[in-house]
Amino acid sequence: MSKDHLEMQWHKATGADSLDEGEVTVCPVGLKSVALTKLRGEYGAIDNRCPHQGGPLGQGTVENGKIRCPWHGFDFDPFTGEAAGGPDFDVPTYPVEVRADGIYVGTPAPRPHIRTVSDVLVETMTAWGVDTVFGMVGHSNLGMAEAMHRAETDGTLRYFGIRHEGAAAFAASAYGKLTGRPAACFGIAGPGSTNLLTGLYDAKADRAPVLALSGNVDSSVAGKGAFQDIDLLAAFADVSAYSAMVRSGSEHAELMTMAIKHAVLERGVGHLVLPDEVQVLAAPQQPASGPAGRMPDLRVGPPAQALADALDRIAEATRPVIVVGAGARADMAQVVTLAERLNAPILTTFKAKGQISDKHPLACGVLGRSGTPVASWMMNKADLLLVFGASFSNHSGISPFTPTVQVDTDPLMLGRFRPVTVPVLGDVGVTASAITKGLRVHPAIVDQRPEVAERWTVWRAEKSRRVAVTPPGGRVSAAAVFHELNGLAPENAVMTVDVGNHAYSFGRYFEPTAQAVLMSGYLGSIGFGFPAALGAWAAAPDRPIVAVTGDGGFGQYLAEITTAVKYAMNITHILLNNGELAKISEEQRGAEYAVWQTSLLNPDFSALARDCGAYGRRVTDRADIASAIAEALDHPGPAMVEIITDPGSH
Repeated sequence: MSKDHLEMQWHKATGADSLDEGEVTVCPVGLKSVALTKLRGEYGAIDNRCPHQGGPLGQGTVENGKIRCPWHGFDFDPFTGEAAGGPDFDVPTYPVEVRADGIYVGTPAPRPHIRTVSDVLVETMTAWGVDTVFGMVGHSNLGMAEAMHRAETDGTLRYFGIRHEGAAAFAASAYGKLTGRPAACFGIAGPGSTNLLTGLYDAKADRAPVLALSGNVDSSVAGKGAFQDIDLLAAFADVSAYSAMVRSGSEHAELMTMAIKHAVLERGVGHLVLPDEVQVLAAPQQPASGPAGRMPDLRVGPPAQALADALDRIAEATRPVIVVGAGARADMAQVVTLAERLNAPILTTFKAKGQISDKHPLACGVLGRSGTPVASWMMNKADLLLVFGASFSNHSGISPFTPTVQVDTDPLMLGRFRPVTVPVLGDVGVTASAITKGLRVHPAIVDQRPEVAERWTVWRAEKSRRVAVTPPGGRVSAAAVFHELNGLAPENAVMTVDVGNHAYSFGRYFEPTAQAVLMSGYLGSIGFGFPAALGAWAAAPDRPIVAVTGDGGFGQYLAEITTAVKYAMNITHILLNNGELAKISEEQRGAEYAVWQTSLLNPDFSALARDCGAYGRRVTDRADIASAIAEALDHPGPAMVEIITDPGSH
């Protein structure tokens, strides 16, 4: 036996009698695929890839003793690999052995890996702390995917394969909202990348850092109308804070650094386009890049004059109220300290729900369309608003008539929709501490805690009344669902909320303590809730993850339940199924239109969950809500409680 024969790695390609005379088939052998042929009682194995355009020779036919490529009709000898088109098209051959248990093919030992451009990009990603990727592998991102596979094998990266790229972008957006750090989403050329756009617009609108990576067609055919050839730089121009094409001569690590740095500092989308052939170019000497020496301390204090003006306004106020948005998420301790010095109520925007416990004596819940009458009452009696990290959306309900001190780290957020009395540029936590340190309080300032407690008493009595109402037709009210969830949701849970009537009910009725709440705030994209739970689980796998969705939103990404099962994600899904897009029905009635095309034909979602390997239980009786949710929370893996709710109760 020759030395070369001994150095071959032998792989069982197929069973002993699985090929008929004159048949050719594709067989995986190690990392390769071969076209295995049986002809005149003998077996031949040649490389499966036609050198013309990569056609799969094993899917061809055997005609006149030759394998005919199924794509373009090129002919190849099944034993020698010789091509009818001449030696430039010859393909490699591999030795074959017929053994008692099957047909074996020998392949050379894999060559040592030569570091590629994709390796440089992935090493730079992970050096910056981007170690989580949601995506779909396909034909125009395989080089980058292989580099990610190597990183995953080395333990420096986690990859979650999703069922739709839109879910990947929503998951990455939720990850960024929860942590303040980017995860990556990953797609192929053309539709794989355009599918990312809605989730990336959610990240842009809510100022969440995300890294988006697009495979692309080979540079030689780009711009010529080739298969899946679109101008991805143009497609991503509006959604991205930074977007660039990685070319053969680029400083590859620096482009990745630029994408991540823009995502972090501008709290948005950094995007790279990766042409197919560039992904696999050798780059053995190129260094990776990292954040050392590149990132400033962003905890910037306010200008002296703006701080003095804010302190003057506070000193004149007898009923100041504090409003916090999602931009204050990381700095609530400093804001609460200031509120307690002033005995000032704290109201949150809907996006900021959960940033202060509703049990706190100054907490008033959510302001605006999804809010509580406690918050609106206290704001309407205020003589000064102190607004931290909120940007005055038309849905937030922040009064335009009350003198306002607004604090934000982004100068474009200050007075975004209308002038404010005192715009203060500075880090929320640093500025809140500076205000507390320099605080001068009006002698007649009101301790508003008793009034906050009184308003909560009134509102909780009204909520109890609504909980007690039994809707007709074997359904339960949304108020009853959130009444039970109030007592069951773990305090350290991350809760992801979709868009629809259930979200309005969640804003009104659920009273958070220490839960983190994630939603599609400014974009308001239906379908966010369940993919966001995938991202939240990846960001915080040791915390309970609770997704709250409606049937309309979950229906858009229901296949992602298989993703949750595949990766054993401990997600509890509370699905309020009312059989229609009930919020839109309400809006049609409000405009005196006919209710039209808002009904939904739904499966039994709980049965679907069970079919996919998750826990699933359907609830139609209010008495069963608590036990079903408790069981789902205790289930070690994906679990769904489908609750049949009344579209008229919210």
